[in-house]
Amino acid sequence: MIAALAALCGIGLANIYSATGGPTRVYFTQMYGIALGILVLVVCTSIDYRTLTDKSHIIYLGVVVLLIYVLFFGAVRGGSRRWIDLGVFNLQPSEFAKAAVALVLAKFFGESRRGAHTQIDLIVGGALMALPLLIISRQPDLGTAVTLIPVFFAIAYVAGMPMKIFGILAIVGVLAAPVAWNFALQDYQKERIQTFLDPAQDAKGAGYQQIQARITVGSGWLWGKGFMKGTQGQLRFLPVAHNDFVFSVLAEEQGFAGVLVALGLYLFVILRSLEAAQLAKDRLGAYLVLGVLASFTFQVIYNITMSAGLAPVKGLTLPLMSYGGSSMIATLAGFGLILNVRMRRFTN
Repeated sequence: MIAALAALCGIGLANIYSATGGPTRVYFTQMYGIALGILVLVVCTSIDYRTLTDKSHIIYLGVVVLLIYVLFFGAVRGGSRRWIDLGVFNLQPSEFAKAAVALVLAKFFGESRRGAHTQIDLIVGGALMALPLLIISRQPDLGTAVTLIPVFFAIAYVAGMPMKIFGILAIVGVLAAPVAWNFALQDYQKERIQTFLDPAQDAKGAGYQQIQARITVGSGWLWGKGFMKGTQGQLRFLPVAHNDFVFSVLAEEQGFAGVLVALGLYLFVILRSLEAAQLAKDRLGAYLVLGVLASFTFQVIYNITMSAGLAPVKGLTLPLMSYGGSSMIATLAGFGLILNVRMRRFTN
């Protein structure tokens, strides 16, 4: 698994190098993020996961406090207040909320004497997930906020939540959609959904990213145009190519063959993580692995489908490959927890 993680980081770094035109500040920042992420991965692997889950309430509250701090004093960029300016590094606490929620829910459901199928367990577990989700959505950062939902559902389901609950929640979601459209979604979020259904209605505005992403992915054909030879990425037709649409850069320059390699690496990482959950010595470890993995898998699938024009454009990065120091550190920390569970499957 470690080799696959390293390969994905390397592919992402190469695509960022190409998308930004060489060894830019963004490229070196990503290198620093990978280095710090490896350090955090080692730390998360070294400390017994049962010790971490015992302290999960402290970790969870610490992340919530940071998220509240960001709402009032965070750095503003692009109309969003998501970061804490540390001078040499901008910390995005919302990225670490995924691991914090996975830890606290693994402890809650893993130690519940009543069983996760009871209503009180589902309500409390849902509230633990909903608190950071609501705070993050106020930044606003709906993309990162929704990555917390798979964490809750994955852990609750394997802990015993009946399938009928999923059906009830799905019906509630459908019925609540008109209310959310009129009162919860911002104008720019509505615009993204509308342009997803018909990008041509605003080809030079809201639909521009989606159209360019489709063109970029399709232009790579089988073998691609070659490293740093992609027209869409190199000529800056594709916005934020080093971040949200790094997968599109890969598709253009390395073609379908390069895409298959990347998808194969992601699939390998996911399958090895599922194996870690199966081999876990206790429910606590299995729940923790599945919580971390659910958020990671959701983000990978959404970003790739978004890059192919099959999902609305949302500020949701591709884990391990997109630019973002906090995202890289948080993702590698999550895999540190997964490796932690796998390593300690034979210990008492």
